[in-house]
Amino acid sequence: MSTMQHKPAQTYRNVMESLVVEEVEKQLQKLPAKVSSYVNKAEVIAYALNRLPALYATSEKGWEQQVIRARRELGNQILAAVRQAIAAVQRDPLRAVVPLKIGAEQESQVVLQELKELLGQEELSWRNVVDGVENALIRTARGEVTWRKRGNAAAQRNEWHDSRYYL
Repeated sequence: MSTMQHKPAQTYRNVMESLVVEEVEKQLQKLPAKVSSYVNKAEVIAYALNRLPALYATSEKGWEQQVIRARRELGNQILAAVRQAIAAVQRDPLRAVVPLKIGAEQESQVVLQELKELLGQEELSWRNVVDGVENALIRTARGEVTWRKRGNAAAQRNEWHDSRYYL
């Protein structure tokens, strides 16, 4: 195992993001299917969030408190911002939109999330990834973990055979 001391990763999240996503889903369900198919959810969410204050939390308790506060104090603002966002995005349904490319920071977070799922270690961070992989290898050597190739339906149906992936 590594002898380096690791500080836990500081995590923080904007409560408004999940509340806006929830409200966007609600309002889009009320629209006719043909209309909602022309609405780019990501644009609606970004538009609404840019018109609302951020409410960050760093703990579960803080998250719960911020959610209660947001619903109580900002519920009508969230509803109005999402309504305004849908109207703004709907104005030009044929407008070509080039989505943001995933930056190095976002890409690394996607990779870290995939590693968490692959290794079954939700507490994994970039600070302890080497230890996490080492633990997974040790558990594999002990026979506690078996592996299959990810993302291959044939492998999941046991139709895929490649000796490189068997222990």
